[in-house]
Amino acid sequence: MIWKEGSQRPWLKKYPYNNSMLILLIIFFLLWLIATLKSVLFWVYLWQLKEYHVFRFLDHFKTAKGQTLLLGKLRIIKIFFVCLFLFNPLAPFIFIGLIYVVESGKTALDFWKKKMLKPVFTAKTIVMSFMAVFLEIVFAGLAFWKIQGEAWLSVLFFPVFLAIADLLTPFIISLLVIFLKPITNFFVRKKLKQAASKLEKFSKLTVVGISGSYGKTSTKEFLSEILSEKYSVLKTKKNINAEIGIAKTILEELDEKHDILIAEIGAYEKGKIKQVCKAIKPKMGILTGINNQHLATFRSQENIAKAKFEIIESLPQNGIAIINQDSQYVREGIKSREAEIKKKNISVDNIDCTIVQNMLVEKESVSFEIDGHGFKINVLGRHNVNNFLMAVFAARRLGMSLEEISQAALRIRPVGITLEKKENQTIINSSYSANLTGVLADLDYLNIYKGKKAIIMPCLIELGKDSRTSHELIAKKISQVCDFAVITSEECFEEINKECKAVLLQDSEKIAEKVKGFDAVLLEGRISKEIIQKIIKRAA
Repeated sequence: MIWKEGSQRPWLKKYPYNNSMLILLIIFFLLWLIATLKSVLFWVYLWQLKEYHVFRFLDHFKTAKGQTLLLGKLRIIKIFFVCLFLFNPLAPFIFIGLIYVVESGKTALDFWKKKMLKPVFTAKTIVMSFMAVFLEIVFAGLAFWKIQGEAWLSVLFFPVFLAIADLLTPFIISLLVIFLKPITNFFVRKKLKQAASKLEKFSKLTVVGISGSYGKTSTKEFLSEILSEKYSVLKTKKNINAEIGIAKTILEELDEKHDILIAEIGAYEKGKIKQVCKAIKPKMGILTGINNQHLATFRSQENIAKAKFEIIESLPQNGIAIINQDSQYVREGIKSREAEIKKKNISVDNIDCTIVQNMLVEKESVSFEIDGHGFKINVLGRHNVNNFLMAVFAARRLGMSLEEISQAALRIRPVGITLEKKENQTIINSSYSANLTGVLADLDYLNIYKGKKAIIMPCLIELGKDSRTSHELIAKKISQVCDFAVITSEECFEEINKECKAVLLQDSEKIAEKVKGFDAVLLEGRISKEIIQKIIKRAA
């Protein structure tokens, strides 16, 4: 006996364990802990991926992939054996034990192969992960404590309580997100306030804010490259566009040498762009375009427009607005705000491609003229011209000549899209992100290539009621440009398959085999790294 009657823990008298029983419980607990850690990290990862936005998180479960998370085979099996415990305690103990043996082994293998989905570790994700595991252990421990009976009974009960705690993981993580939200919001407001205080010390700094449903990152990178020809520029890195990322950029990187700060500002609800602008006080606002991206989280197209126009409405007296005139919702929004813009004496530059002359779109560059000045930008696709024009007009407003801009433009490189040239195949990797406007633009670019062409993409998400019509538009474009399409998610596969030749596949090996003989392959949207690597490797 490990525990003696004379132990300092009198409650153990109810549980006369022998060594085998205790070892069995410890082994089961360790197996459960390994599997639960993987589950906790995944759910924290998913919340982080959705930027802790409740509507984005909930919308994920409208997809086929999301539904398998809550109603997948493994969860159903666990629920079945937990329920079976009420009728026959022995069977669940055996089968639940086998489940955790397999699951913990799979977790160890995924960790070894670096396939385990986990969040970017920040103070928030670490706290959430530890709290979730702690709460699950406490839940199982308290339930175990309440068991009345002999050791054999507790050995049967304990695994079931652990399985219940495991099944509750998504709900525990979600409750933690809600619980921590006020604390997170306080921290974000504090950081923005600190950033605002720091900015007040830089009276000569010009702040440029960029927002929109698409094209934000490209416009920011183009503008930064152009302005760097003449000024010292600080920009938000990569696709960092949330409040905390912008605040950290200012607090950690801004110093006296900088002349211009360019902030890309994103949002999934009204008020967020306004909150950032209140802190950073942009003198210039660039609105790149508005479409139905994230309609499911904004709930209406009107809400999207209102949120994006906060970048213009937040401008000060005599501010400068640069807008994409080619975007219907931007045109309508500007027209309805004419009185307010006039009252604040905001100068508006309306950008469209009609000012461009002699445009030549090639596979790796676009050439054109503006007011008699020649430009060549090393970008992939005509759609980049609008983003470039917004950067040109912004740079001119900030004191650069067309000659200076033309010289700086030679350094511009593609943003969010790359080419992989193999002996018999060109792979266009545009898996950075996806929205309706971007997909249609990438298909236009793919049309430049000759020979057999294919696209590989998942269905777009967070489009709400526009999902069906948006995918029908994409399918019609695919039918005009491509010989073949591989769709990696099933939400709107039927809509696509009605209009073009498509197959539904998720296996990377099979996908790579399907597109092996094509001259050009477009990888569109958030497809998995495994698929990308397999296709590139197969084409080599």
